[in-house]
Amino acid sequence: MSDPGVRLQKVLAEAGVASRRRCEELISGGRVEVDGTVVTQLGARVDPETATIRVDGERVPVAAGKVYLVANKPRGVVSSMADEEGRPDLRTLLSGRAERLFHVGRLDTDTEGLIVLTNDGEFAHRLAHPSFELRKTYLAQVDGTVTPRTRRSLLAGITLSDGPVTVDSVRVIGANQGRTLVELVIHEGRNRIVRRLLAEVGHPVQRLSRTAIGPVRLGTLRSGDVRDLTPAELGLLLDEVGL
Repeated sequence: MSDPGVRLQKVLAEAGVASRRRCEELISGGRVEVDGTVVTQLGARVDPETATIRVDGERVPVAAGKVYLVANKPRGVVSSMADEEGRPDLRTLLSGRAERLFHVGRLDTDTEGLIVLTNDGEFAHRLAHPSFELRKTYLAQVDGTVTPRTRRSLLAGITLSDGPVTVDSVRVIGANQGRTLVELVIHEGRNRIVRRLLAEVGHPVQRLSRTAIGPVRLGTLRSGDVRDLTPAELGLLLDEVGL
């Protein structure tokens, strides 16, 4: 009876690591781990759906049939795959895609920026779960001048009506004509948390964008566009949520 699974070099090649011949050399050279164990046998077989594979210590996502996307949600688009009121929703960004996708978390309709879409339900659940405390980066244009004293207050923690909020970092990007552009990093996911937080310290938000979730950044992705997560981004996220 043959061993279950797929040959390791084939799995690596199909994941885009290198040609199959080069992948064989990586295995023979002791540079590939499967589930924490270095594998050097070229005949080794793995289950791509369950195996955790690393090359030179870096996670290589290998599960077939899974889709992991980053979208730059425009203002005015609802964080839903099917809005009951007929407003523009996330489907408007996904023309031509047949997969049944989940959106990970939400962005307010008037907030733009990074949102993750996937057909991997367990990944979506974990990525959104507060226990993993993934850092989220926001760029906010606010009224007034954000002073060093306000920054210290934010970093010390602010208590809102539904409890205290911890801010990981605050950075003033620039100020002009009575407004300040400020970058906040938090790991909270409560409703309208950034807007409420900044309003509490006297700086109502005029415009808000989420620019990063964990290691995944919008970069140059234009408003309304969608791209695949890179293998490096996906590998880091899978590690962060324990998959």
